[in-house]
Amino acid sequence: MNLVGLYLLVGSYLLGSIPFGYLIGRSYGIDIRTKGSGNIGAANILRVIGKGPAAATFLLDAIKGLLPTILARQACLLPPGWWIITIGLAAIIGHTFSIFLKFKGGKGVATSSGVLIGLSPLTALFVLLVWLAVFAASRIVSFASLAAALSLPPLLWYLANRQPAFLSFGVLIAVLVFLTHWKNIKRLLSGQEPKTDFHSII
Repeated sequence: MNLVGLYLLVGSYLLGSIPFGYLIGRSYGIDIRTKGSGNIGAANILRVIGKGPAAATFLLDAIKGLLPTILARQACLLPPGWWIITIGLAAIIGHTFSIFLKFKGGKGVATSSGVLIGLSPLTALFVLLVWLAVFAASRIVSFASLAAALSLPPLLWYLANRQPAFLSFGVLIAVLVFLTHWKNIKRLLSGQEPKTDFHSII
């Protein structure tokens, strides 16, 4: 890896580390880490502040994953598949373990979505459809996110020309989503996970 590759890797992590949900919460005089679920992601912003701030949070968090992935596709400094997912994962890790929040952060769903759009827009569309279908049926954001994560590896494998690197990325993201949602999983199993009204997100 040359210096350009190193810069991209570090830059991807630092961009991913920018806690947009936290910053948007602060702009409303709220430390989002102390409200609702305590998460800095769009779902908690939606519950605590509202639709507009939540949409902005999701969009900005997704861009954190999309932009480095696009740059990595252009650079092609290593074998393309593995190089792209390495840069994308750096952004996701930055979001989940932000250097600006003492290595704490969000659950990585929006940032992973941005990386996925950069890797395979068609796969991203199908994963979104899975999320929407499960959310429409359950009204539970975390359950929809877990279902979408489970669908990611097979969809990415099938729709992205069966590239081993992309399949590895799908498996890693699915594992990461489940690890960062372990509290939600406990609440789901106990029947205590809150529901979100479908109309509140559209």
